[in-house]
Amino acid sequence: MSEARSTRTRSPRTETDDTATADRAATTTRGESVDRDEPADRAATARDETTDGDETAAREMCPECGGRTRADAAERVCTDCGLVVESDRIDHGPEWRSFDDDDTNPKRTGAPLTRSRHDRGLSTEIGRSTKVKGRKRRRLARMRTQHNRAQISTKRDRNKVYAYTEIRRLTGALELPDSVRDAACTLFDSAQSESLLRGRSLEGFAAACLYVACRTADVARTVEEICAEAKATEAEHRAAFDAMNRELGLPIAPTGPAEYLPRFASDLDCDADVERRAGELAERAVAEGIANGRNPVGVAAACLYTAARELDAECTQQEAADVADVTPVTVRRTYVDLTAE
Repeated sequence: MSEARSTRTRSPRTETDDTATADRAATTTRGESVDRDEPADRAATARDETTDGDETAAREMCPECGGRTRADAAERVCTDCGLVVESDRIDHGPEWRSFDDDDTNPKRTGAPLTRSRHDRGLSTEIGRSTKVKGRKRRRLARMRTQHNRAQISTKRDRNKVYAYTEIRRLTGALELPDSVRDAACTLFDSAQSESLLRGRSLEGFAAACLYVACRTADVARTVEEICAEAKATEAEHRAAFDAMNRELGLPIAPTGPAEYLPRFASDLDCDADVERRAGELAERAVAEGIANGRNPVGVAAACLYTAARELDAECTQQEAADVADVTPVTVRRTYVDLTAE
């Protein structure tokens, strides 16, 4: 007996219904798994928040008395016992500086540019280490020698390095600000560009550039004071100054006695009233022509001496003359003219 074959077929609609039922079952299974995973995620998040809260509470608690702390500027201070828990908090992020010509990466790296060095401070150096021994140490020494030679390749650069070093030394010896140092180096660069150094002393140009920078910045320094610390003589200083004044047209005016009054008053330990009265006398000396043809340093010393006599302050002619590095006769002559009716 032959088996009867089934003639029942599946319609397309039935197949579609079965597919939809399978998709719903898979979605339900995934949803159940997600629901089972959600409590674990929430538990982990809660543990992290609890840990962060404990660390914050521990940081805000005083280690001495257990009181609460508060942040005051760069310090964290306990409100109960006054203990400074943290001070000078460190910012580990990068330092930023505004650049007009570079907006892409304003991070500050390396030393700033300076006019007091011939290469603007952009060159690198091969350092030294005590850990390097033998053949490698000798190789680094040869590399360092070649590197230093490559930095100063021309005589022009060599002269600039020598002059800039002398200017930096004079700036430190005379206790001048960095702005005066940079202005002096810029002036020397201008003098070298105009070929004024030929046949003249580099030390004289360094001293003259520093003197002109002091004059333009209203910093009272005399030629004698600068030449006393410089390696140049007054004749070399004068030759360099005359050359720059003739060729470059230096924007400087004759010095007045009032420029030296603050420094002389500080050296003599004068009161503010004496210094104020000396300033009035210096203006009067310039207006009446008493200071014409005289050393402004001596006139400033005489004004201080006259003001001290008028206000019964302790100051002698010898002390005023020693501060200004002049003779007492110079102070006395100006004093007589100022007190003449």
